[in-house]
Amino acid sequence: MRFILNVIWLVLCGLWMAIGYVVAGLICCVLIITIPFGIASFRIAGFALWPFGRTTVERSDAGAGSLIGNVIWFVFAGWWLALGHIFTGIALCLTIIGIPLGIANFKLIPISLMPLGREIVPTDRPFATR
Repeated sequence: MRFILNVIWLVLCGLWMAIGYVVAGLICCVLIITIPFGIASFRIAGFALWPFGRTTVERSDAGAGSLIGNVIWFVFAGWWLALGHIFTGIALCLTIIGIPLGIANFKLIPISLMPLGREIVPTDRPFATR
C-alpha cells in the first residue's frame, strides 16, 4: 500500500515539492555558511519525494544551534516551502482520492518550517516514535 501511495504522491505533488527543496538547497549551498541548510534541504527533498513509510523524529543532540538555524531557515526558505505544501494540500483535498495525500502534505508543513534538529527514519523501526 505504501508503494502505491508513494507512486500517486510522486505523480501528483512529490516531484514538484522535491524540486522546490532541491532549488532551495542549491541556493543555500552557494555560500559556505549556509551549507548545513542546503544539506537539510536535500534530505527533506528525498522525504518529500517518497514520504510514505518514513517519518521524522527529533534528534536528541539538537540544541541551540538548531533553534537559531531553524529561525534563519524559516525567514529565508521555510515559509515559501510551507506555502507550497499548503497550496498542494488544498488542491489534493478537492478530490476524494486526494484527501489522504492532502493530509500527508499538511503533515510535511512542520518539517518544511523547521528542518534542523530532525531525522528521517523508517516507520517500521522501533525508534520511529515521536
